[in-house]
Amino acid sequence: MKIKMELLSDAIFGNGMSVPGGEDISVLRDMYGFPYYKGSTFKGVFREELCRYLEWTKNENPKKEVDRLMGFGGDDNVLNTDKIVFSDFCISDKVKDIVLAEIGENQSDQVLDACTHLRTFTSISEDGSVKEGSLRIGRCVDKGLYFYSELNCQEKDVKVIEEVLKLIKWIGTMRNRGFGKVKITVVEE
Repeated sequence: MKIKMELLSDAIFGNGMSVPGGEDISVLRDMYGFPYYKGSTFKGVFREELCRYLEWTKNENPKKEVDRLMGFGGDDNVLNTDKIVFSDFCISDKVKDIVLAEIGENQSDQVLDACTHLRTFTSISEDGSVKEGSLRIGRCVDKGLYFYSELNCQEKDVKVIEEVLKLIKWIGTMRNRGFGKVKITVVEE
């Protein structure tokens, strides 16, 4: 099953690294500079929504069903078709080819700048002024971009998966601050 994720707001696909003298929050990117979102990270978001969905629909044993569908941490063997596995969410190959033809394959910083931008953040103290030393710079993936993932699952689980995908509205770092609003749809092959 192929799924599409549209960014309805800027998103931060944090890679856990910073750039000294530059970005405090950097994003995951491939060898050409295109941002992507890890399938294993998305699986964690999906697991959260799946748990809620199973509780809301009064599933008899939600934990057992989650374990059956998702497997256990670190068990992402794609050959095991008994559980759900997501590939990384990437920009389509067609778009990548067009951008690389225009910019060039050895220009990963230019490619990254075409898909992302830097944003500054600061903390506010109780008196309404800027907290000393709180300025941060984060790289955000531009809203309006589309990312695609392949999802492997059993045919009998497709309906539940489609329902849970509709529930996912936020992904990435700082989603509690308005970043990473998404619309996820199943792509008809």
